[in-house]
This record gives sequence, C-alpha cells and structure tokens, in this order.
Amino acid sequence: MGDLLELLAVWMPRQRWYGTKGRDPRLTVVADWPLDDDVRLLLVRDEAVHPAIVYQVPLAIRAEGSVPPGSLIGASGDGLVWTDATTDPGFTDQLYSWVTAGGEVGAPGDGFIGFALALPDGKAPATHATARVLSGEQSNTSLIFRPDEGDAGVPVICKLFRQVNPGINPDVELQSALAAGGAAFVPAAIGEIRGSWMTPEGVPVSGSLAFAQEFFEGVEDAWRVALDAAAAGDDFAERAHALGASVAGMHVALAAQFPTREPDDADRAAVVGAWDRRLAIALAEVPALAPYAERIRAVYAAAARAPWPSLQRVHGDLHLGQVLHTPSNGWVLLDFEGEPLRPIEERLMPDVAVRDVAGMLRSFDYVSGAVADDDGDAVRAWVIAAQRAFLAGYADTAGAVRADDDPLLAAFELDKAVYEAIYETRNRPDWIGIPLAAIGRLAPLD
Repeated sequence: MGDLLELLAVWMPRQRWYGTKGRDPRLTVVADWPLDDDVRLLLVRDEAVHPAIVYQVPLAIRAEGSVPPGSLIGASGDGLVWTDATTDPGFTDQLYSWVTAGGEVGAPGDGFIGFALALPDGKAPATHATARVLSGEQSNTSLIFRPDEGDAGVPVICKLFRQVNPGINPDVELQSALAAGGAAFVPAAIGEIRGSWMTPEGVPVSGSLAFAQEFFEGVEDAWRVALDAAAAGDDFAERAHALGASVAGMHVALAAQFPTREPDDADRAAVVGAWDRRLAIALAEVPALAPYAERIRAVYAAAARAPWPSLQRVHGDLHLGQVLHTPSNGWVLLDFEGEPLRPIEERLMPDVAVRDVAGMLRSFDYVSGAVADDDGDAVRAWVIAAQRAFLAGYADTAGAVRADDDPLLAAFELDKAVYEAIYETRNRPDWIGIPLAAIGRLAPLD
C-alpha cells in the first residue's frame, strides 16, 4: 500500500478536485473496500492541512497501454498500472447499480450501502446505461449514465463526492427532501451511497459518498440563457420573474421541511464578523477599495441593526450557473452542497435566505461584463430589469413585501462583491471593474 500512496501523493495534486494546492500530500488509508479482483474504493486522509481532509479515490488495475487518456495514476508492476476507476466500466457499472437498485459492500462500520430512491410516476432509470465523466467539474466527479439503445429509462447523473465528511452531505439531504416533497424545481432524486469508516481516533462515522439524480439532456444553464438573451437584447423579465419564484419556492419548502429559528446576537455577530474579515483581506489586496472602506462598514452596521428573518436551511452557493432551463420543469436548481471551501458544519446550519438572493443578483450583474456590446448602457439596463423582475418573482412567491432598500440584502450583495473583487484581482484582473462598479453603487461615496 505504501507504493500506491506514493503514487497517489503525486497524482492527486494534479486533479481539479484536490483541495490543498501548493502542498505535498501526507496520505494514510482510512478505508479500503475491494469491489472485485482488480477494482477497489479507497478513502485516504490527507494530513497536509488542518483539519485533515478525507478523499474518495476509486481505483482499478489494468494492463499498461489500455488506459483512457488522463486516467493513469502509476505503475503497479508486471505490466499493470493503477488507474482512476471513474473512467472504468468495472467501477462505473457497479456504481450505477448501487444508486439505481441498491446494494452493500463490506460490513457494518466498515463498508457502504447504496439506496435507490422513490421516483415520480412514469420515471425509472434505465436497466443498462453507459457512463461518461462530466468534464470541467471543480470539486467532485460527476458521471452521466445514458440509457443503452432501446432502453426507455431516464438519463442519470451521479455525483461522486471527492471530499468526504461525516454526516449526510447537504446536496443529498436538501435535494432529496425537496424532490420527495414533489418540487418540480429540482431534478428527481435517483439514489445515494453512504459509507461507514473509523476515524484515526477510533470513532465510527458515516457519510455521503455519492448522489444520483435525473439528468436533463440538451439543456443550458441559466448563465448561458441569460448571456444569449442579453447579447440579443431580448426581454428577460418574464423568465427572471419565474426564476425568482423558483428560488422563493425553494426557500418556502426548505423552511417547511427543516427546523428554523430566530437569530440571536451570536448569529448576527458571526455573520458580521465574516463580512469584516473578508473586507480586511480585500483592503489588503485591492487598493482601489480603500476609498469605500468606511461606507462599506456603514452598510454592514446598518444591516446588523435591521430586523432579520428566521434562520433556515438555504442553497448556500446560488448563482446562474447552478440553474438549468428545462422544457419540462422550467427553472431547475442544482448543487445544494454549499460553498465547497466552507466547513461542512457551517454548511449544515440554518442561514439567512437572503444570502441566496444576493448571490443571484450578483450573478445577473456579471452578465454586463461578459457580454461584448458597444452600448454598455443597453446591457446595464437589461441587467437592472432582470434583477428587478427576479426580486418581484421572489417576493410574489415568498409572500414578502418587496423592498428596494433592504439593508440586509444590500449587505449580503456588498459582501459578495467584496469577495468578487478579491477573486478577480487574483485570477482575472481585467474583470475587476464589475465588482468595483457594484461596490460603488451599493456603498456610494458622498
């Protein structure tokens, strides 16, 4: 196993889902589940960062020269090599069976179990399907299972969680609950896999390993739909209103299905503290923010004094790229995992629903920077109209009175723009004007 861990320590940092860039992994095996003679599923603990991160790594041993591009991990000996099994039918066929029909591997406390979930009438997964890894994903690995020819089952997308935590993943928990409640604004839930293992301290834990849901073929996400509409100058108000209604419907359903509570002083202090910490980082890295510092702090202070709604479960990372436009269901919301960089404990806690609303407003604002247009005023007017329609759709469905000067919404928007200023300075300096313009509108200088 030592040789394999050395290979993984070289291979894992090159993967997009590896979360500790810039450090050499220090790996130990948490769980080792043989699936057949040449396929196994590992959980490996990386102690190069604190707290340590547990990763899920499916492996296969194959003949050298027979490995799909990008899947090679390293030599195993005797002409054989270790490969990433997410591209190997020896693993993917079993994965599909676990999430669509169920099954167990290992023993209680050291193994995993697959659950098939109840689907709406008229929908069923295919009996046989072919897998393809979805390219471009950042923090997990998703596989699309398309029915083989002649099979009438629905296509399935299965997300394999690369970072594994004790407890049910919020993507599984929230989306399954919404789907079971009959929500049309989320995909039908197909199945899930939960594993059980021991911590280094000898504590038994269990957590989510994978989650499968209906896959919508040939549809585009809301970001692409919005970009195309803005570039063409098409009116987007009706669609933005419907999107606001879908987001509000999500919040209403989550508040009905999961506990809510009134925020106390500690809750407010935690949120405001997070705003202040982010602002401090931004001021150190983005000199153009300095003139706005006091106005930003004033917006945060006003939000801290304002009335706050009940805290509830939320999406946590909502933007136009997390929404699909489907002919059958309209707007469909995806990826309830929350911000991957936030600790799992925080992502499972009740939060302020307006965080999701602010994220979507900021996403609309980015359309103005992504659309090439000689008439910037026209694109800006399109963004404003879309944002207003979105807020109106949200208020109509949530039963709230729409307020254009909501101090809490302004603060969450501003915090998101401050985060964007940091991100763009580090990664896309040419885009820094988008968050800076938003900060100028949300915290205008006297």
